[in-house]
Amino acid sequence: MNRIKQLRLAQGLSLDALAQAMGGLVTKQALSKYEKDLSKPSATVTNRLAAALGVKAVQLWYAPTVSVEFVAYRRLSRLGKKEQARIQAVVDKALEERCRLQERLGLTSSFDWVNKKRQVRRPDEAEAAAIEIRKKWSLGSDSIADLTGILEDRLIHVLELDAEREFDGISAVAKDEKGAVMAGAVTTRRAISGDRQRMNLAHELGHLVLEPTSGCDEEDAAFRFAGAFLVPAETLRREIGSQRVNIQFGELLALKRRFGTSIQSLLRRMLDLEIVSESAYKYWQIEISKQGWRKQEPEPLPPEKPGWLNRMLLRALAEGIVTVAETENMGVSVPSEMAVSLPVNRAAFLRLPMEQRRRMLETQADQMRKHYKESGDMHDLETGEIRDHESA
Repeated sequence: MNRIKQLRLAQGLSLDALAQAMGGLVTKQALSKYEKDLSKPSATVTNRLAAALGVKAVQLWYAPTVSVEFVAYRRLSRLGKKEQARIQAVVDKALEERCRLQERLGLTSSFDWVNKKRQVRRPDEAEAAAIEIRKKWSLGSDSIADLTGILEDRLIHVLELDAEREFDGISAVAKDEKGAVMAGAVTTRRAISGDRQRMNLAHELGHLVLEPTSGCDEEDAAFRFAGAFLVPAETLRREIGSQRVNIQFGELLALKRRFGTSIQSLLRRMLDLEIVSESAYKYWQIEISKQGWRKQEPEPLPPEKPGWLNRMLLRALAEGIVTVAETENMGVSVPSEMAVSLPVNRAAFLRLPMEQRRRMLETQADQMRKHYKESGDMHDLETGEIRDHESA
C-alpha cells in the first residue's frame, strides 16, 4: 500500500478531508495522483502533507519493511468498505512500526506455531491445540492472570482500535522480505469490558494457530480454542465438578472473576464439556436475555492494557536507538526528566543509519535551543549574539 494512502486511511481521512487539512494547498485529485505514484509533491507540499498526517516528512517515503497478512479477513465483511480499509491501514502501520522496533532492539522469537498450524476437522479438536499451546508456553493448567502480557512477551502484539460495534477483532502476521514471520497481532475494539476483551484476544489467537479443514467452521473452532485456552477443562471440572444439574448465579460470578471471562462464555464452555445439560444452558440463555446481560453483564472486569510498546520505546530511547521525536510519534510520552538528560551510547549511535543519526542530532539541537531560550543568559541561537535576561 502506498505510504501516503496508508497514513491517510489509518487516520480515517478521505481525500477531501486531507485536502482541507492541508488548507487547500492541493486538490484531492493531486493527492490521488501522489497515492498512485503518478506524480510527486513539491517540498512545500510534502511538508504540509506530513504535518496534516502527523508525521515527519521523511516518513512519507519509507519503503515498507514488512508485508502484513490478515487471518480470517472475511470477518471484516460485516463492516463498510471504508471502515475495512481504515482498520487494515491501522494494523499495517502499527505492525510495521513494531517490527522495525524489534529489529533495532535485536528481538526475535520463534513463530513455528504460525508456520505449523494445527489442522482441525471439527471445532472440538481445537481443545488439543489449546492444551498444546499452553504446554509450549509453560502456562500449566491454571487461570491466566495477564493474557495481554503473555501474548506480548511472544511478540504477538495486542492492538486496540476505536471501531464500530460490529467489529470484534482480527488477527494478522507480519513477514519479512523472505517470507519469515516476524510478529503476530491480535486486534480488539477499545472500550469493552476485560472479560469480553480477553475472550476476543484468545479467539484471535485461535485464528492464528488453527487451520480448519473444509466443512469445519473457523469461527466455531476459534471460539472453542479460546474457551479451552482460558478455561482448561481439567481446572474447570476440578472447580465445579464433572456434571451439574443446576448452577447458581453466585457461582458463575465467582468463576468469572477466577478465569477472567464472561458468564456467557463460561456457560458455553460448560455445555461443550457436558458439565451442564442443553436444557440448563437454555434456561440460563433465557435468563441472561431477560436480565439484559447480553450487552452488559454484572461486574464487568477491567480491560487489560498493552504495555510492550511503551516499555520497548523507552528502552530504545535510553540506549540511543530512537529519538524523543520518534518515541512521541509512536504515541508514547517521554518523561520530562528522561528527555532532558539521556545517556549517550556512542557505539549504538554510530551503528545507526546516517538519516537516523541526523534526525537524532536535530532533535538534540531543538532541545538545546529550547533550553537556552528559557534560560536567563544565553546566546541568541539565530544570530550568535549574547543576550542577558533583561534584553531577552
